[in-house]
Amino acid sequence: MDTPLNTVAVVGLGTMGTGIADVLTRAGREVIGIDISEQAARRAVASLEASTARAVTRERITEEERRDILARFRTFTDLQAAADADLVIEVVPESYELKQQVFAALDAIVAPTAILATGTNALSVTRLAAESSHPERVLGLHFFNPAPAMKLVEVVSSVLTAPPAVEAVTRLALDLGKEPVAVGDRPGFVADGLLFGYLNQAAAMYESKYASREDIDAAMKLGCGLPMGPLELLDLIGIDTARTVLEAMYTDSHDRLHAPAPILGQLAEAGLTGRKAGRGFYTYEAPGSTAVVPDAQTPAAATGAGAGREIRSVGVAGSGTMASGIAEVFAKAGYDVVLAARGLEKAETAKSRIAKSLSRSVDKGRMSAEARDETLARITPAGALEAFAEVDLAVEAVAEDLGIKQQLFATLDKICKPGAVLATTTSSLPVVACARATSRPQDVIGMHFFNPAPAMKLVEVVRTVLTSDEVHATVREVTTKIRKHPVDCGDRAGFIVNALLFPYLNNAIKMVQEHYASLDDIDAAMRLGGGYPMGPFELLDVVGLDVSLAIEKVLHAEFRDPGLAPAPLLEHLVAAGCLGRKTGRGFREYARR
Repeated sequence: MDTPLNTVAVVGLGTMGTGIADVLTRAGREVIGIDISEQAARRAVASLEASTARAVTRERITEEERRDILARFRTFTDLQAAADADLVIEVVPESYELKQQVFAALDAIVAPTAILATGTNALSVTRLAAESSHPERVLGLHFFNPAPAMKLVEVVSSVLTAPPAVEAVTRLALDLGKEPVAVGDRPGFVADGLLFGYLNQAAAMYESKYASREDIDAAMKLGCGLPMGPLELLDLIGIDTARTVLEAMYTDSHDRLHAPAPILGQLAEAGLTGRKAGRGFYTYEAPGSTAVVPDAQTPAAATGAGAGREIRSVGVAGSGTMASGIAEVFAKAGYDVVLAARGLEKAETAKSRIAKSLSRSVDKGRMSAEARDETLARITPAGALEAFAEVDLAVEAVAEDLGIKQQLFATLDKICKPGAVLATTTSSLPVVACARATSRPQDVIGMHFFNPAPAMKLVEVVRTVLTSDEVHATVREVTTKIRKHPVDCGDRAGFIVNALLFPYLNNAIKMVQEHYASLDDIDAAMRLGGGYPMGPFELLDVVGLDVSLAIEKVLHAEFRDPGLAPAPLLEHLVAAGCLGRKTGRGFREYARR
């Protein structure tokens, strides 16, 4: 199996097969495209012609190179065409029976030295290999969509796969300009194994009517920097495909988090499988279109301007990074801000931190020196909460401790004027518990900003069962005026972002704990295959392992799902004082500053 894999057959010329063929031909391989549909074969040729024409226009390749690329791609409707292939990559639909038929037929066609690769991301590579006459040459080669753009390739070995076969396809992946990650055979492998659990929870969140599809998608894009929201992504992947992957994952793990949300089955059975059908979670202009069109679920345009209370002055309680950032955001938007801490000196220090932040913006040309000075002039430091007597909105950003917050809200209840809105920035505690510490629970609401507040666009607006419509409307209006994006959610653990993010992080820890994959491979898989700005272990070390553990404990206590129980490895690291970057060691070690 020391062959350089010069001739590659791609069986199945749908979107993925066509993309893989494009990558291979551009890398100098002779590519045999095989599909029982002549129409699919013609589309694949047309796609390669179009992509290479664009490359010529952008001066990435010459016209002569384009002709060579096109000449290296030939299409057929019969598997016999694969006879001379050094490697066959099948990307037919996710059906075990169909894939098994393809492999059985290839056994009788290709040379004994040829490598057979499956593009599955859900079915057992081991099972396919075991029924082959040469199980040692069968492996998984999982590209990500769109194959020409996505860098990750998961190279999947079964217990039967010969190491030289793995080495050969790994060298090929590197030659294609991809980042190969070696993984074992289990449903979803690394990237989809983490991704689909998250997508499933997002579907369940929408199904429970906890939040709208638009708010769920906006929250994950703006709060986590993801390229697509989970429901948009499900529509792109195909809801039927997602259901198949999750069924395979659940069969393997018996984890309730992998049991497909009922809505996935309902949509799939109705033929509403996403973009390819023209309708899934969203409605599209036409089957295959990327253009979303309004439907019955589309939120009505904002009405009732002025329905909320007038907010002219804002009090921010706290002196940490989050309190300073929130005060800066309100002051930049033109509000008079009282920044109160436990002592005037702490409040002055917090204002100095804001001054440095604004000066950095001036240095980068993002604001003028005059605007900086005007913003700072709107912030009044105070050493006690009594300074909030006349504010229209009080926002607390103190320690994430329910007792401390309840005490603070009881104090605000006595100090703030009637009609003032009282907001908590908690990320994990029950907002209603803060509201009940006051005599005016109807005026209490959650405003969950994300760190760093000046940069992050998202605010989760959390209303309790006691919050008034007027207060809810007020906070949505204010959030828009400070140039943030409000998303509505109810008062339950994790709200939208943390409820979807932290189970994903916990599952990544379990993968390492079970010795399935390394930290580096998992981080690379999620950056390159999922489009995440940071891998899960990079993110955990930034957030802080103690903070992450606290949030995971809250989620587990609220939902009582065994799958949400914090991974023991996380608990052990926290117990050992390895809390991430702030202590110099978490999942990785960091140089001390």
